[in-house]
Amino acid sequence: MPNGPLMIIGGAEDKVRKPTILKHFVALSGGRDARIAVIPTASSLGREVVDVYDALFTKFGAASVDAVRPETRDQAHDPALVKALDDATGIFMTGGNQLKLSSVVCGTPVGEAILRAHQRGAVVAGTSAGASIQSSHMVAFGVGGSTPKQRMTQVAAGLGLVDTTVIDQHFDQRNRYGRLLMIVAQSPQLLGIGVDEDTCGLVEVVDGDSVMRVIGKGAVTVFDGARMVSNAYEAKRSSPLLASGVVFHVLPEGAAFNLTTRALVPQEPAVDPEEAVELAEASRDLRQLARDIAAADATPEAIKRRLKLRRTRSPQTPDPTQGDH
Repeated sequence: MPNGPLMIIGGAEDKVRKPTILKHFVALSGGRDARIAVIPTASSLGREVVDVYDALFTKFGAASVDAVRPETRDQAHDPALVKALDDATGIFMTGGNQLKLSSVVCGTPVGEAILRAHQRGAVVAGTSAGASIQSSHMVAFGVGGSTPKQRMTQVAAGLGLVDTTVIDQHFDQRNRYGRLLMIVAQSPQLLGIGVDEDTCGLVEVVDGDSVMRVIGKGAVTVFDGARMVSNAYEAKRSSPLLASGVVFHVLPEGAAFNLTTRALVPQEPAVDPEEAVELAEASRDLRQLARDIAAADATPEAIKRRLKLRRTRSPQTPDPTQGDH
């Protein structure tokens, strides 16, 4: 069975006016048969954060919503929490402190249950901190800014659901270009993925490749440093970094990117509705013309002459033989 979908959400997803992303998560999890496990470990809030998502997912048709909240690595060994994840068709990790989330979950039975769920085809989604932990390498913390500088952020291990990547969130809204580019400059083999708020990178397996499609009102930014030149290995503390030759992609809603080949997926050309209607009318006219020719046993030239004669007799066409009086 292929791996299940991953939903990498940049945080602040719309929950009221246009909750497209959350509705999509419930639908992918099975709709009315969805059994969802919410992991709020990253959040500093109490039960209320689970109550919010419980109300939303239930409203969107999910059959059940359970909280799986280990607060320590010891609690992440609890068989009851592991079973809840093993039974889930969809797993949702909330926002908060991603370093806390990775410190508690990664390398524990709860973390292994998340990986198993993905491998058996369940949907694994995460917003903000829950997005960052899905990559192999994770932004632990750091400052914003558009210029990459030495030591402006630190990296921790993620769950590795998206291999050889580093994911950052609230990307454009908190100006996190510099810190993501710093990580790519230090580790050019990693693909840097920055996700805007109320935006989701939906990763699915297509013909053996991992393909990310963008949903939501913002964009997903990708830094590919496979052939870049950098001075990160010798730059002094807090100094700006050389980062030349980075391939830069900005992907709005509807765009798709092949994470395996690191290439944009060509989009099918969009059809203008008015142009489609006009083409359909022309097609009907041609079919009618063919029927007229067959019925009258006339040649196309004769039909054209008859149409021309009809137009010249139209009331809107002035008679050239009549002058002004």
